[in-house]
Amino acid sequence: MSTSLFSLKGKNALITGSTHGLGMSMAKGLGMAGARIIVNGNSSQEKIDKAIIEYKNDGIDAVGYRFNVTDETEVKAAISRIEEEVGPIDILVNNAGIIKRMPLVEMAVSDFKEVIDVDLVSPFIVSKQVVKGMIARGGGKIINICSMMSELGRNSVGAYAAAKGGLKMLTRNMATEWAKYNIQTNGIGPGYFATSQTAPIRVDGHPFNEFIVSRTPAGRWGDPDDLRGAVIFLSSQASDFVNGQIVYVDGGILATIGKPSNES
Repeated sequence: MSTSLFSLKGKNALITGSTHGLGMSMAKGLGMAGARIIVNGNSSQEKIDKAIIEYKNDGIDAVGYRFNVTDETEVKAAISRIEEEVGPIDILVNNAGIIKRMPLVEMAVSDFKEVIDVDLVSPFIVSKQVVKGMIARGGGKIINICSMMSELGRNSVGAYAAAKGGLKMLTRNMATEWAKYNIQTNGIGPGYFATSQTAPIRVDGHPFNEFIVSRTPAGRWGDPDDLRGAVIFLSSQASDFVNGQIVYVDGGILATIGKPSNES
């Protein structure tokens, strides 16, 4: 029984921004649990095709669709095509996101709006289209990828923090409106993870590397695979009465104020 609670066999899962990085790792977790993976990206069809090959090499059933998650017209057309060609979308993971690092006082309004559009508006656009089918079928799972910046501020990430803070509350409001249809909407807030993007600073002696390792009670960066358990749980029958929650997968960072510099 415990195994069946977490099984995603027969489910279709759309993960936005799943051609690489944390999105791909979470998608692979869902695929390993039995889901058919619907890969999304927007930079190029070649990148989607390469990602599909990687998924299939891992024994995961995957198909790919290129569309811009911030364009409502494209999203409508893509969701309609997916439902026609693949089938109903049972699980949606709103993972696509960007960050622009600069002080707020130096940030152009256009840059601020771009971050908000991708990180906050796109989950609204995609969810709005996907949830219609979930309501008609009487159930579904929506997972918004939030951040520790949903709770904390940090120098140079003001637009990102604003978007992710908003996404936390959007998640809760989605749960408020859609729970009556047996739709569970929750979020995952990743901590600091070892990815290709963080590789240059994850070296001994780098101040930020030392800060993260010392600031994290677990004493390490997260491995992308560490996200798989949370996304499988929130996508499965095991979370059928969990709604409007943000699960922080951060090694304990948000649980503590940290330790004094003179404490080993």
